[in-house]
Amino acid sequence: MKRKIAAVLLTTALAFSLTACGGAQGQGAAQDTGEAEGAAQEESADESAQAEDTAQAGEQTEDAQEQSAAEGAYTVGISQFAEHGSLDNCREGFLAGLAEAGIVEGENLTVLYDNAQADTGTAGTISDSYVSQGVDLICAIATPSAMSAYNSCMGTEIPVIYTAVSDPAGAGLADADGASVGNITGTSDALPVTEQLAMIRQIMPDAKTIGIIYTTSEANSVSTIEEYKANAGEYGFEIVDTGINTIADVPMAAADMASKVDCITNLTDNTVVSALQTVLDEANKAGIPVFGSEVEQVKNGCVAAMGLDYVALGKQTGAMAAKVLKGEAQAADLPYEVISEASLYVNTAAAEKISLTLPEDMLSGAAEKFEEITVG
Repeated sequence: MKRKIAAVLLTTALAFSLTACGGAQGQGAAQDTGEAEGAAQEESADESAQAEDTAQAGEQTEDAQEQSAAEGAYTVGISQFAEHGSLDNCREGFLAGLAEAGIVEGENLTVLYDNAQADTGTAGTISDSYVSQGVDLICAIATPSAMSAYNSCMGTEIPVIYTAVSDPAGAGLADADGASVGNITGTSDALPVTEQLAMIRQIMPDAKTIGIIYTTSEANSVSTIEEYKANAGEYGFEIVDTGINTIADVPMAAADMASKVDCITNLTDNTVVSALQTVLDEANKAGIPVFGSEVEQVKNGCVAAMGLDYVALGKQTGAMAAKVLKGEAQAADLPYEVISEASLYVNTAAAEKISLTLPEDMLSGAAEKFEEITVG
């Protein structure tokens, strides 16, 4: 009996011991499980915060992109026909006009620039390239580049804004009333022919003949020659003109012209202006003056000009382009514009070189007077 009681007690003690031990192990396991669950929750919270930060960053990027798109970003191709001062001034003014309208190169404007070096074939290649690149607008500087750009952009939605086009209607870029013939418009540098003739008469009261060299393929030059011929008689002049095809023809044409006229007047003919120093050299040998058509030619050695401010013309063009880029107007709906008035520019050093005296009232009334010759 004592043995049975002892066995029962032993069995009970062992059971109690096992139960107590199992309980302690269970509490330890539960604690470990709780800690693991807490760590997992913290990790999940961290991941959630990171995801939220990423989402916020993405939203900020999208907002920035939307803001950039709303502000507008543009690509403009500038096709310039030749490299000389007046056309360079047009380009400078054009970019300034865009900037005044909030379209600034390097900020929201990408500019592609190419110069055709007075070659019409190259001008066509340039405008074709701009079309293939999908530019937002082409700015064409001078008549041949404007005509090339217009042809390249036919059948596309790319607008063309031109500048330094003397006779848009004669070039087929506008109708007789000045309205556009397509998705193209711009500014004209039509020469103040009668003012130029009056100026030459004032400087040279005894002169009878005025020589003009021009490029037969430049429509602007052909139409301006006709205007000179139509008005010359009123001022007692005869116009002697010589047509050329390329810049290589200028030396012979200039030498021949200088030998048989009292003076030479330049047009805004791109090929001839590119060879201005050749014309000046031949005229200086003959002791006759060369009159320019704008300020840069006077700086470079022409005696005087009733000319245009090409920077101002370019700004006027840039303002028109800005309206088109911003969607405020269609190029087709904008008639071409002209600069308001001509200004007198004189170069006393060029006059002294051929012993020519300029009238005092002309010197005092000039918009700009240059006392040295700057070869551009």
